[in-house]
Amino acid sequence: MSKFDYSEHQGGPLLESLLVLCRMHDRPLSRQSALAGLPLENGLLSPATFDRAAKRAGLISSVAEQPLSKLNATLLPAVLLLKENSACVLISLDKKSKNAQVIYPELSDAIVDVPLDDLLPLYTGHAIYVQPEFKFDSRAPQIKKLRERHWFWSVIGENRRLYRDVLLAAVMINMFAVAMPLFVMNVYDRVVPNHATDTLWVLAAGIFVVLTADLILRLMRSWFVDLGASRADIKLSANIMERVLGMKMENRPASAGSFAANVQGFESVRQFIGSITVVALVDLPFVLLFATVIALIGLPLVFPIIIGALLVLIYAMTAQGKMHSLSEVSMRAGSQRNATLVESLSNLETLKSFNAESKVQNIWEKSTVFLSRTGAQMRLISSSISNGAIWTQHTVAVSIIIIGVYMIIEGDLTQGGLIAAYLLSSRAMAPISQAAGLLAQYHHSATAMTSLNEIMDRPVERPPGKNWISRPVINGDIEFKNVTFQYPDDQRQALNNVSFKIKAGEHIAILGRNGSGKTTLEKLILGLYQPSSGAILLDGVDLRQIDPAELRRNIGYVPQDVSLFFGTLRDNITTAAPHAEDAEIIRAAEISGLGPFINSHPAGFDMPVGERGQLLSGGQRQSVAVARALINNPPVLLLDEPSGSLDHSSEEQLKQNLTTYSKGKTMVVITHRSSLLTLADRILVIDGGKVMADGPKNDVMEALRQGRVGSAS
Repeated sequence: MSKFDYSEHQGGPLLESLLVLCRMHDRPLSRQSALAGLPLENGLLSPATFDRAAKRAGLISSVAEQPLSKLNATLLPAVLLLKENSACVLISLDKKSKNAQVIYPELSDAIVDVPLDDLLPLYTGHAIYVQPEFKFDSRAPQIKKLRERHWFWSVIGENRRLYRDVLLAAVMINMFAVAMPLFVMNVYDRVVPNHATDTLWVLAAGIFVVLTADLILRLMRSWFVDLGASRADIKLSANIMERVLGMKMENRPASAGSFAANVQGFESVRQFIGSITVVALVDLPFVLLFATVIALIGLPLVFPIIIGALLVLIYAMTAQGKMHSLSEVSMRAGSQRNATLVESLSNLETLKSFNAESKVQNIWEKSTVFLSRTGAQMRLISSSISNGAIWTQHTVAVSIIIIGVYMIIEGDLTQGGLIAAYLLSSRAMAPISQAAGLLAQYHHSATAMTSLNEIMDRPVERPPGKNWISRPVINGDIEFKNVTFQYPDDQRQALNNVSFKIKAGEHIAILGRNGSGKTTLEKLILGLYQPSSGAILLDGVDLRQIDPAELRRNIGYVPQDVSLFFGTLRDNITTAAPHAEDAEIIRAAEISGLGPFINSHPAGFDMPVGERGQLLSGGQRQSVAVARALINNPPVLLLDEPSGSLDHSSEEQLKQNLTTYSKGKTMVVITHRSSLLTLADRILVIDGGKVMADGPKNDVMEALRQGRVGSAS
């Protein structure tokens, strides 16, 4: 069996196996749709991300660690994980004849008969069962409305077996907690008066066994709780980030800094589901156990515990409303301050250039003072609850001793019984004190959860269950049909009933004043926004039917405002093609005009660019953006002011290179420079969101010179 060629098939054998299964189950899925947004490992789909890719095709999967002979034949076909990062699809398994039918990724859909003796040395012991998910259609009556799986609680529920073990361990630990008070009571009441040292050693041996078991159970409980929290943390963090990156542009937040602060609120939620919280909540019901044991020792001794617990809970509930409002205010103020910080760091050069530091400093300090004051109020209320609970716990203990002394005098209680009741009272009040002390953390986490729910409810570009039309090859025919578009929170229409056609391979320049809607056209072609009305067709298919990942894979886009990322020049050029060959990177760099600059630099493609590309000049950043757009050799080019920061000679070189490179490709150029019009055969003039002129370049230029092209009213 030959080794799989990773360079030609992004995603590797696991993705190829998934695509085979998709064809077998008649669940269409393209390569780009399967991999879009997934954290690949060296460009390969891993078993950890396989399930997320399978769900996009309506398939459910489960990883099983089983010998080949133990695989469930009724659940086939399944994916076998082989050695050397390979995989195959197991179609059938005949244990009697010791033969298997498999499909190797290298052989497309060809079924091969393989002896088990040849397959066993390659099998890693892990298989992935994959089955189509059953879906109801509109004809199936819904007897009871089913609740959708919550993004947070459903993940917590996946670890219910761990929490079941935590609960069992908590039951045993709290049962063992009764042993020490009973040991002390028996020593004082039976061993000491009778000088029964043999009994003492027997009791001591028993309590030592109990204490050892208690230690082991506590360690196991902490391990299980931390394991469950870490599993949930990994999956929830991935889900949140996937939802943030996948949200629609029209639903993006007004402030990146404020939004980031809300996302970081998950940290408080994660801490709340940690070990201390879970242990405290699990121990809370056992207050009844300790109170019952105390009542059996002496009924009057339980009354201080009941009164103390009620006092703590009443005060905690009274403070709940104030804590909730302070938590919300603190969350909002923290988000606003974080927004100020992010905006200041992003525009630090501008602030310094215009001596505007004092204004930002004033906003920051006012936010800090407000946060400090709010935080002090929250800490005061929180400390009053926790310290009040401790005071109540000690008062209960003193009350039990006072009542116990009178009961001893009356002959209704032994000295050992009083000591046992005293020890049990602290165990009874401790969970109540811990639960009351968690109130402040709960409200902060609840506020963060509300914010996260709002984030997770935002519409995404690729909603679950959406079926896309696969267009692996795009010719480049673009048509706008009566398109009207309005940006969110903007009362003006960016485009108003726009209609035009661009033929495959045609080169068109879009002219217009600032704010006329030129850039909006390209953003709509990219599928970043959806038209308010009308339709945009690509090769005769509505863009809303094409997977955004496939669409953008076939479009090379140079934005007006170039954004680079921290890393090397190679990292930024290959943003859309992280595993591009060196020849492809060099070709893109040469066309963009970066070649001489890279060749003269000691680090070459490994030179750092800094955050936002601050180590490069404006022209160099723009050249990187051009190279990034060309790396995939796309059939459609959208260039928004591609030479806006270039000098004359660099612009001329770019024009010559693009003239040669763009032959046979659809190219849309937005520019204010007449020199770039040599790239176009046709000109479209837009003003006020309306098409004012559209025709051959020479005709439109002549009309512009004569003033025959008006402006939108």
